[in-house]
Amino acid sequence: MKISSTEFKNSVGRFQDAAMRQPVEITKNGRTHTVLISAEYYELLTHGRIVRRIEDIDEETLRAIATAEVPPEYAHLDAELALDQKK
Repeated sequence: MKISSTEFKNSVGRFQDAAMRQPVEITKNGRTHTVLISAEYYELLTHGRIVRRIEDIDEETLRAIATAEVPPEYAHLDAELALDQKK
């Protein structure tokens, strides 16, 4: 979605809601000047992950986490974790 800075100024709340679904490009003099994004998307961009409360995770994702297995080539990391836990 692309809007002018005047449109944004006149309907801030509407575009804040829209940014929850998709980035909102705000133009100035016809060129993209600013992009409004959701806090969740910002978190993903800045930290590379999204943090959620366990209660907010859907059942399919919980099942995927519960059944996930570490690939054999990373088995050596278990030994490093064991050393860290002894400290």
